[in-house]
Amino acid sequence: MMAKAIQILGTGSGVGKSVIAAGLCRIFLQDGYRVCPFKAQNMALNSFVTEDGGEIGRSQAVQAKACKIKPTVDMNPVLIKPTSNTKAQIILKGRPVKNMNVYEYKSYKKLVFGRIKESFRKLSEEYEIVVIEGAGSPAEINLKSHDLVNMRMARFADASVILIGDIDRGGVFAWLIGTWQLLSESEREMVRGFIINKFRGDRRLLRSGIRFLEKYTGVKVLGVVPYFNNIRIPEEDSLDIKLHKEGLKSRKKIKVDVITLPHISNFTDFDALEQESDVSLRYIKKPEEFGEPDIIIIPGTKNTIDDLDFLKKSGVAERIITLFNSSKVYLIGLCGGYQILGDKIYDKKNIESRKREIKGLGILPIVTEIHPEKVLSQVNAEHIESKIKIKGYEIHHGRTRILKSLKPMFRIIGRKTLDGAAAEDGRCWGTYIHGVFDSDEFRRYFLNSVRESKGWKPLEKGINYDVDKEIDKLACLLRENINMGVVYKILTHR
Repeated sequence: MMAKAIQILGTGSGVGKSVIAAGLCRIFLQDGYRVCPFKAQNMALNSFVTEDGGEIGRSQAVQAKACKIKPTVDMNPVLIKPTSNTKAQIILKGRPVKNMNVYEYKSYKKLVFGRIKESFRKLSEEYEIVVIEGAGSPAEINLKSHDLVNMRMARFADASVILIGDIDRGGVFAWLIGTWQLLSESEREMVRGFIINKFRGDRRLLRSGIRFLEKYTGVKVLGVVPYFNNIRIPEEDSLDIKLHKEGLKSRKKIKVDVITLPHISNFTDFDALEQESDVSLRYIKKPEEFGEPDIIIIPGTKNTIDDLDFLKKSGVAERIITLFNSSKVYLIGLCGGYQILGDKIYDKKNIESRKREIKGLGILPIVTEIHPEKVLSQVNAEHIESKIKIKGYEIHHGRTRILKSLKPMFRIIGRKTLDGAAAEDGRCWGTYIHGVFDSDEFRRYFLNSVRESKGWKPLEKGINYDVDKEIDKLACLLRENINMGVVYKILTHR
């Protein structure tokens, strides 16, 4: 028996599709169903590595966690990772195919949809409900003819569609009606409900708008979800929001500045760090935005050489070096950020950039070469100095060689290999392991070392970063604000 499918579409990007989908996944699971997530095509620099070494969008990994199942490449058969303004790396069934421009990929799509259908059929045979996430808007006129992820997917899956609008951005009724109007008549019939997301205030103010919306479209509003900031679910499209949020100012907070690279990837690496009560975390784009940080982090990137070039031309690189040399600031590099800390980066086959080499910041004596083969693996490791165990994953084309004697950071369990490097005094270190700060014990160990360098007492315990509990909180919020009885009706009566 094939699974029932429900598809979450939005009036645009960033309206909350991935989070609502995760919450519904957990609700269906709580109600006794075997449920899984699916997104035919994802464009994101935040990605995750499955157990068998496939790369998928981070949101599908979170949604799989909401379903309490292991993520697989079939849950996101196509991942697009932009490498520049005109090109992106195309990843099919977890493996990189090649970098393509938009017209190359448009032609390639003709072959891709067959693989997408294979993945959906496989999941549909294994599960009772498939929660499908769309991308962007389903009504983009210039994209509809070669759509893979929105209405074309909904039609193939015979899915009931729920359309979400973000009222926090303003104009939600015009946005919902405009999207609905731009759909064809047969597509409108597939839309079985609206959800208004991120509402602040008294819901009575929405009554007239909801009445008009329902009368005009004949589609019911299934719920109004309040704006929340006390539930922390990793998101792919949340960085723009973070960029506008100042870190909390306090004399007793560790000030962390994360560099906003043009091709920043896996910024969810810092979600747990940001929640610590003694941390004030900001995202920095310009040299003048630096204050007096205690920690500077250079994150992962999809295009290390071009982003390093940006750091130099913008003056951010010079400011980082000055702060590191003139103060007790800690400097951390994750994945591409680790490569940037070194002496040189070579890309002789132009895998990521048109430039074949570039000088790094020269802080760690390491050299990196970009290889065609991408390293994709989950990692269990031990921090060598503290013996603390961590879990994470690797996603990188680079191979890094240490030129002088440096302390390795981690021992990879099961491989008998070492990862990362640290300066003798420990103020500068880098690693290829994403998710290193998700370990409560390691995160607190590191923060306490910074506290002690400032003459502060270490904290015995920090936060317990438990995404599973956050998903339960999300499911509870959705149950309180969405008519799940109607959701089940539209799911079972297509």
